[in-house]
Amino acid sequence: MNAPAYHLPGVKNTADVVAPTPARALNTGGASDDTGARTVAEVLAGSQVTSILDELDRELVGLLPVKTRMRDIAALLVIDRLRRNLGLTSNAPSLHMSFTGNPGTGKTTVAMRMAQILHNLGYVRSGHLVAVTRDDLVGQYIGHTAPKTKEVLKKAMGGVLFIDEAYYLYRPENERDYGQEAIEILLQVMENQRDDLVVILAGYKDRMDTFFQSNPGMNSRIAHHIEFPDYAPAELSHIAEKMLAEQHYSMDSGANAAFQKYIQLRMQQPHFANARSIRNALERARLRQASRLFSQPDKVLSAADLSTLCAEDILASRVFQNPQASA
Repeated sequence: MNAPAYHLPGVKNTADVVAPTPARALNTGGASDDTGARTVAEVLAGSQVTSILDELDRELVGLLPVKTRMRDIAALLVIDRLRRNLGLTSNAPSLHMSFTGNPGTGKTTVAMRMAQILHNLGYVRSGHLVAVTRDDLVGQYIGHTAPKTKEVLKKAMGGVLFIDEAYYLYRPENERDYGQEAIEILLQVMENQRDDLVVILAGYKDRMDTFFQSNPGMNSRIAHHIEFPDYAPAELSHIAEKMLAEQHYSMDSGANAAFQKYIQLRMQQPHFANARSIRNALERARLRQASRLFSQPDKVLSAADLSTLCAEDILASRVFQNPQASA
C-alpha cells in the first residue's frame, strides 16, 4: 500500500523560525528576478551570494572543506539560473543535504547561510530556517506523530528544515516507536515539494551513516553530504579571540598561555564540543574575573581591569585540577 502524499502550505513569522538577512524580492514564481541575466556576474550582482559567502568566511574559522562545498553548491545554483534563463532546464536540482560532524563545528550557522543563498537565488520563497529535533516531530502515542510532523513542515515550507541528531528519528530496537511515521511523511514531502522546501539532516557521522543504511529512501533523497571537521587547537584559539573581541574582552599574556594549555587538556576529555566548549569556557572565565574584581570593592577599576582576563581566571578551571573535569 502506497503512503499518502502530503502537501503542506507555507507559513511565515513563526516563533521557532530563524529569519534570513533581508534580501531582494522574488518574483511571483519563486525564482530570482534575473531572467535577463546571461553571465555569472549578473546573477551574483542581483543575488548577493558573494557577500553571504564572504560573511560565512568571517563568521567561521577554518572549515575550508565545508566552505568549498558551499561555494560549489552556490556555483551549481548560479549556473542552473543561467540555464533556466535560456530554457535549458525545467527541474530544480535536488538540494536536500546531510551535515555530519561533532557538536560545535558550525553546522547550524552554515545551514542558516545556505537558507539565505537558496532564497536569494530563488530556490525557496522566504529563506527562513526551522531547527528541530526528534521531539518536535515524533509523538508519544498513536495519532500524535502525523500532526506534529506536518505542523513542523508547515512552518518550514518555503525555507529550510534543519533536523539535528536526525538518527534519533529511527529507533529499530523499539517496535512501538513512532519515528518511522515521521520519516515516511518527510520522505513524501522531500520528494513532492522539493521545489519549496530543503531538508538538512545533521548529526554525528557514524550514527548518520547507520541511519542512512537503515533508511535507503532517505539516503536516496540526499544530494549533498558535507562533513564538518573538528577544529585544530590554533583554530580554537582564534575562535576564542573572536568571541572575546565581540564582547570587548581580551586576555593578557599569562591568560593566553594558560588558555592554550586549557585547550589541549579540554580536547582530550569527554563531551568536547569544539567552539561550543570554547564559548562555555570563556563564560566561566568571565565569571571568575567578575568575582575577582568584586572582591576588591575599594579599588578604582580601569577599562583595562574590566575587560582583561588574567591567568588566574583561566587556571582556576577544574580542567587543570581534574583531568576528567570539563569546566
